[in-house]
Amino acid sequence: MTQKKYDYVIIGGGSAGSVLANRLSADPGNEVLVLEAGRNDHRLDFRIHMPAALTYPLAGKFYNWYYESEPEPYMNNRRIYQPRGKVLGGSSSLNGMIYIRGNAMDYEDWAKNKGLENWSYANCLPYFKRHEYRLMGSDEYQGTGGPMYLTTPKCDNPLFDAFFKSVQEAGYPLTTDVNGYRQEGFGKFDATIYRSRRWNAARAYVHPVLDRGNLEVVLRATATRILFDGKKAIGVEYKQGSSKKRVYGGEIISCGGSINSPQLMQLSGIGNGEELSRLGIDMVNDLPGVGENLADHLELYVQWAAKKPVSLYPSLKFFNQPKIGYQWLFHKKGVAASNHFEAGGFIRSNDKVEYPNLQFHFLPIAIRYDGSAPAAGHGFQLHVGPMKSDVRGHVKIKSADPLKYPAILFNYLSTEKERNEWVEAIRCARNLINQPSFDELRGEELAPGKEAETDEQILDFVAKEGESAYHPSCTCKMGYDNMAVVDTDLKVHGVDNLRIVDASVMPDITNGNIYAPVMMIAEKAADVILGNTPLKPDNAPFYKHDKKETGKN
Repeated sequence: MTQKKYDYVIIGGGSAGSVLANRLSADPGNEVLVLEAGRNDHRLDFRIHMPAALTYPLAGKFYNWYYESEPEPYMNNRRIYQPRGKVLGGSSSLNGMIYIRGNAMDYEDWAKNKGLENWSYANCLPYFKRHEYRLMGSDEYQGTGGPMYLTTPKCDNPLFDAFFKSVQEAGYPLTTDVNGYRQEGFGKFDATIYRSRRWNAARAYVHPVLDRGNLEVVLRATATRILFDGKKAIGVEYKQGSSKKRVYGGEIISCGGSINSPQLMQLSGIGNGEELSRLGIDMVNDLPGVGENLADHLELYVQWAAKKPVSLYPSLKFFNQPKIGYQWLFHKKGVAASNHFEAGGFIRSNDKVEYPNLQFHFLPIAIRYDGSAPAAGHGFQLHVGPMKSDVRGHVKIKSADPLKYPAILFNYLSTEKERNEWVEAIRCARNLINQPSFDELRGEELAPGKEAETDEQILDFVAKEGESAYHPSCTCKMGYDNMAVVDTDLKVHGVDNLRIVDASVMPDITNGNIYAPVMMIAEKAADVILGNTPLKPDNAPFYKHDKKETGKN
């Protein structure tokens, strides 16, 4: 057992952990240790670095915790698959590479309604810009000086042309940048892709600074509990192979994500006192909110056959894949160089909501996350799902054994609001595609199909086919109510020298994919941890729907 003491021990080398590893070790006087349970993000492994190969790490266990939920009571008792990155770079090594900040109103709500004034949009915008390098250029909303490269796609398939025309025919606007002034509408989605390769958090933040003498990254090191002296966190116990080790630090920072962080807190005696005592775990601090408030986005594929051979279906044929791989590897182009989530948008499904509550991704192929193609030929699809659901679940350990997975329950479809929004979502998706611009391309609706017309039939289809969008969050939420776990500086309530920095601290889930917000949170946290003067608030204006307006615009 080593007795070396570090200034900072970071648990988890994923998205947030990668940011902190870089920023905290920038001062050579800080000794920084990162404990990552997974492997290295091997540069030569195409499964991670080829954008179009994203189905491989998602479907396999090599780089993946491969979680499943408990039987979901409103989803026909199905266990819903939940991949999480078990690799340097974390889930940024597995995700769809879509870069969505969320809506400005998300952060305004954090500030005004959750008591987190320094997390307003004006306070968060500078930290988004600090980590970005948008390759097509910057404006008052975008950054070009950060380590996170963002590529704006070309959308050069004819199906995208039809899609952008069709949404306007349905009454919705185009927006030049969903991360800029106006999220509401449809446009291109920036991607964390650089020179035709996935640009994960580890490539952006960790690998360029691995030669720093004050930064140490230990792989295949699974944290089993946080060590305390009274209520002061002093170290971490972890398992590496068959060995159990301890390491000590001036500050302990959990960056495990919305499943692993609450699990580690509970194993360490921080959580619901009654539940932990039943498992024989000594209490350090009774915080009933640990593991509660689990939020996610449920999503569904709405698919159509294509009348013309314009989709990416031929790329699925095994005899075409060697050529596709060659083009990507040696020429940095072709089908494999894109994540294919190149376009989409955000709309309000009704006039009662203040800002968009539905997100759409458009794909020029009919395919599932596991790579299977339900259509025996050319097709296309929309991914759709409600963004601001009031559904909440939990993450709870089932035993004191740190290697046993916790019980995860999302409670999808458990509220009237979510059920209503799902009916609206499917009807809106159909309306977007059933416009004149798609008449020459649109074939039969493959899913949900003619069997899902009534509200009840639509909800039955969602229960049978709905999947997680892989956005678990909010399980160690920031705030000051009786279910909050961390304060505005991300310090765990009631203990010393312990912070949580990852998606679990979100007080509410953001409007869209959560990777970009996690990176912003980590950038902001780095300044807080180091005691730096915060970046100056950026009061750039943002779009607000006028409630006096009617219709969809």
